Amino acid sequence: MKNYRFGIDIDGTVTTPSSLLPHINKKFGCELVLDDIKEYDLTTAFEVDPTEFYNWYKKAEPEICLTSSPQEQAKQFLTEWQKQQAELYYISARGSEVMDVTMEWFQREQLPFDHVELIGSHRKIETARKFGTDVFFEDKHDNAVDLHEELDIPVILFDTPYNRNPIPDGVIRVTNWNEANEWIQHNFFTTSVK
Repeated sequence: MKNYRFGIDIDGTVTTPSSLLPHINKKFGCELVLDDIKEYDLTTAFEVDPTEFYNWYKKAEPEICLTSSPQEQAKQFLTEWQKQQAELYYISARGSEVMDVTMEWFQREQLPFDHVELIGSHRKIETARKFGTDVFFEDKHDNAVDLHEELDIPVILFDTPYNRNPIPDGVIRVTNWNEANEWIQHNFFTTSVK
């Protein structure tokens, strides 16, 4: 059986898209919910100096990484795909300074992986190309479109209020991991996961 290589974003894709909000609400005295986040740039959702936000985020990032919740069914389907000979390559915009806490999180949540690459940038095309990904899983709209158009691979886009711009054919919008699995089973594997 052919091994497929799946490129997978972590934050907002494997983790719940709202994982960051309790931290923001506590620090900045907000009451943001996911529907308030209409753009990927979180600083557009409330009054905050972007530099202050960035500085806070870099200090808080290890705790945020450790306390993020996985999306429902993510572990189940990632585990099944690995059993079906998919190689799971996580390619994240997180920086290398949070590699230890990221790996601690993977171990604690018992999420399967073959490789984890923290590139410190949202520009994932070269890394996805280097690893020869056959499909990519993403929550950032422009990343999804760019990965599809540059690499000519399908991209599964997990629907959130901040990524609802139009998408081209080849970017597949899903609302949950079950829908992602249905698409993957139909397009990559011949057997279905129960």
